[in-house]
Amino acid sequence: MVSLQEQLLKAGLIDQKKAKRVHQDKSKQNKIERKTGVQSVDETRAATLQAQQKNRERVRELNAERDAQARKKAIVKQIEQMIQQSRQGKGGGDIAYNYTYGTKIERIYVSAAVRAQLAAGQLVIVRQGDATELVPRVVADKIAERDPSMVVRVKQTAAAPAEDDPYADYKVPDDLMW
Repeated sequence: MVSLQEQLLKAGLIDQKKAKRVHQDKSKQNKIERKTGVQSVDETRAATLQAQQKNRERVRELNAERDAQARKKAIVKQIEQMIQQSRQGKGGGDIAYNYTYGTKIERIYVSAAVRAQLAAGQLVIVRQGDATELVPRVVADKIAERDPSMVVRVKQTAAAPAEDDPYADYKVPDDLMW
């Protein structure tokens, strides 16, 4: 193995006198350190180490940021794929179905069968940009795990009476006054 000093000499970057002077200065410094017991602080070396440390931290932060962006892109692609694979038709109907998205009331036109599925909670509305799609509840739950802002939660209409309700057979009279 050839030392760096010998490589520099062969390349002609330093001459023999300069190499000898550097070697003497280094040996003098080592003798002084041994006699006094105090090591001299090489300021340039400390500055270099500090700069390297800062550079490593900056690179680490940039890598973390790049990884986070890559994860976000992957999640968006997953959601797009789930919507494309499982979207349901709106039935081409003329029944207006209103829902709230954010602070606005939006409207889509669906068939009676699709409206019944939406009301029952079997289908869920998903907003992707300006597009409105209908997907099964299972898929909507998976999308909501990744990005809950895309899924429109519709409050379900009056639920069917419970099966174990003891008063289910009794009708409430119309003229009952409280």
